[in-house]
Parts: sequence; C-alpha cells; structure tokens
Amino acid sequence: MFPKIRHGGIEERIFRSMAFATALVVIASLAFAPWRITTGLLLGGVLSLFNHHWLSGSTAAAFSVLAHGAKPRLKLAQYILRYLVIATVVFVAYNLNVISLTATLVGLSSFVVALFVEALREFYFAFFHREEIS
Repeated sequence: MFPKIRHGGIEERIFRSMAFATALVVIASLAFAPWRITTGLLLGGVLSLFNHHWLSGSTAAAFSVLAHGAKPRLKLAQYILRYLVIATVVFVAYNLNVISLTATLVGLSSFVVALFVEALREFYFAFFHREEIS
C-alpha cells in the first residue's frame, strides 16, 4: 500500500515522522478537543501520508524514466488528480459535517513537522558529531 522505502533513508524517516506527528496530535486531541477536530486532524494526517506516497511514486517514476534517456510520460493531469482527490475528500467530509476544516489543514501540515524533525536531526549530527548524513 505504501511505497517501498530504502531502510534508514531520509524518505523513510520523513514518512515515520509524519505518521508519528499525526498519531501524537490525534491522541492528544482525543482528550482535549471536540470529535470534529479529532476527525479533522486524523483525516488531514492520513491524506498527508497518502499525498507523500503518491508524490514519492510519481517522482521516482519520473527519475527512473529520465535515467534511461526516455521522455517522461508523467502528465500534468496526474499531479492535478492527486490534489483533486484530496480536495474532494475534504469537501465531502466537510459537507457531511464530520470534520473541522481548520483541523484538517493542520493535519495536512504533518509534512512540515517531519521536515523540521529531519532538519533538527541533521543539525544535531552536523554540529555535535561533525559529520554530514545522507
């Protein structure tokens, strides 16, 4: 279901950080927030994970085609379709009054949290261990 990711690579770390951030915020909101906020955070986080999966697959396919000297077959429609699917799911859930739109947008931002975690990790290894990590 999710992409095959090289173990220990940056892609896997970002995906794990996104999943952990989503789980943490959803668990915390269970105790302190109304259920629509919790479902919005959960939906946004899951959509963010799927978006990351789709983007990783599209990017890997594009680079593998380019590496073999062929013309990329990825079309703009594939990129737009990804966002159309996300927008449709959010629109339907919002119209059914199941989610908080603000909470869903926060959940969709789990990628930002994962990038900050990765940046702090890189800073730690570069500053304290005087090495670069790939």
